Amino acid sequence: MIQTQENLTTPSTRLSLRVKGDNPLHHLWNNNGTWWIHYTVHLADYTAKRVRQSLATQEVGEAIRRRDELLNQAKARSLII
Repeated sequence: MIQTQENLTTPSTRLSLRVKGDNPLHHLWNNNGTWWIHYTVHLADYTAKRVRQSLATQEVGEAIRRRDELLNQAKARSLII
């Protein structure tokens, strides 16, 4: 699993999200019964890092809740552009 905490609090680090309103499963995928989130972080050195993290649930509703919680935490840290 890729670490998601490194470099996320650096002021010049930005989280880039594209959300399609008609897709309630945006940024989610099911890998052998377990839901995961994936997104891209743009780093200060002009590189990008793909982040994939297990949501540790098999329930789609819980996965959506956990995804929204993670994205809201990132937004609160002013990382989403």
